[in-house]
Amino acid sequence: MMDEENSHGEKIYIFDTTLRDGEQSPGATMNMQEKFRLAQQLVRLRVDVIEAGFPIASVGDFDCVKNIADNIRDVQITALARANRKDIDTAWAALKNGDNPRIHTFLATSDIHLEYKLKMDRDQVLELAVASVKQAAKYTSNVEFSAEDASRSDLDFVCRVFEAVIKAGATTVNFPDTTGYAVPDEFGRQIRYLMEHIPNIDKAVLSVHCHNDLGLAVANSLAALQAGARQVESTVNGIGERAGNTAMEELVMVLRTRSDQLPFYTDVVTEHIYPSSKMVSTITGMTVQPNKAIVGANAFAHESGIHQDGILKERTTYEIMNPCDIGLSSGSLILGKHSGRHAIKDRIQAMGYDGLSDEELNSVFVRFKELADVKKDMVDEDLEAIIMDEVLRVPEVYQLLSLGAMSGNKTMPTAAVRLLVHGKEVKDASIGVGAIDGTFKTIAQLTGTKSRLLYFAVSSITGGTDAQGEVMVRLECDGKIVIGQGADPDIVTAAAKAYLNGLNRVAYLQAEKEK
Repeated sequence: MMDEENSHGEKIYIFDTTLRDGEQSPGATMNMQEKFRLAQQLVRLRVDVIEAGFPIASVGDFDCVKNIADNIRDVQITALARANRKDIDTAWAALKNGDNPRIHTFLATSDIHLEYKLKMDRDQVLELAVASVKQAAKYTSNVEFSAEDASRSDLDFVCRVFEAVIKAGATTVNFPDTTGYAVPDEFGRQIRYLMEHIPNIDKAVLSVHCHNDLGLAVANSLAALQAGARQVESTVNGIGERAGNTAMEELVMVLRTRSDQLPFYTDVVTEHIYPSSKMVSTITGMTVQPNKAIVGANAFAHESGIHQDGILKERTTYEIMNPCDIGLSSGSLILGKHSGRHAIKDRIQAMGYDGLSDEELNSVFVRFKELADVKKDMVDEDLEAIIMDEVLRVPEVYQLLSLGAMSGNKTMPTAAVRLLVHGKEVKDASIGVGAIDGTFKTIAQLTGTKSRLLYFAVSSITGGTDAQGEVMVRLECDGKIVIGQGADPDIVTAAAKAYLNGLNRVAYLQAEKEK
């Protein structure tokens, strides 16, 4: 492919902000290991820009951005900075060892933000925007400026600001629909107005960043592309503040599927879309709704007899996309307890997880064998659950050694649990309302923790009575809200693993804070 244009039209740059705006979803905080693993996956996905975080926000955020910039290559790494010297200097300190690093600075331009938040007039905002871009341009020629709440701003003022910051050194100017207020026709007209009224717009890439408050983020982004924008800021699974952001997978697959109407292309390797979606869902604990476009469990499911008949005769009768195009396997993995390491390694790589170390592969292999001994039919989803649990696990202060639970309609629900706590074996038993309640009470006693269960969800990874159960919990502990996940053919054991995973996340956050 040529850099700017090929037979499929003009290139659209995909700016991924899952690690920054996506992490701002309530309860979606990621640790350094999780962010780095996800950044590696985004490289495989071949997004153009990864917004790694907001370095001034905390020491932890700074360290995460620096770790990614220092070690990730073949993609632009950017960090967010408010329009002030300290933020910009801190962002550069985190980014400076990156591969073509970008500083992304922002300042609001709407009258409502100027009056109530900034307490500044338009001339002051213009002056600060230019000064901030000049400061960033001292460090790198790759500078992006965002006009916060641009879609509710006076367009002539936005044009003035963008013209000035481009002269000051901005190579990308971003027009966000910060509150998700715009509708497609309106948003397209706004972008077209900018293209026609900014004299030096040819010196920069015009970008958009849409929120999904009215469910229009993808539609608004597409309207912007048709009007002249060439970068879209998006997140995997559309996660983000409030109702989320433009869903990367939806935007990319629209452009791929409807190139007849939208003459654009991206460099995204679509076969990595589904593994990326699963990774984000596992790390953040934000499950994807079944009817979610592209990556939802029902996106390629057909229940109607008429639909099933049509699909069997010719897939394209009811499917406009091939599931394989997004990396969705057929679930036909023929592996079992007699399978060797090489076969399992090949299957893992075919599923898109080709960055695992030998140690991680060995850990996955051991768990696979354990599960294959108790589960007759193994499918890709089982293997994927093992990968997520083994590879993305936080350090385990609390480890489950054994669990025995008893329950029934005429039996006192009891749970006996044996754990390793800081390397020391402890055991206890409790009576609860049910087996899971008894298990959680026992774990709390053994770990000496006090947490509040905010959310509990259980789902089946695959079909069949021997399917693995996947449990997700949201816990509040010591003022922190964390996600815990666990998978096991026994649902009580899966719940215990999820609860312990959440407590281990709390311990990890506390250790990071102290460090």
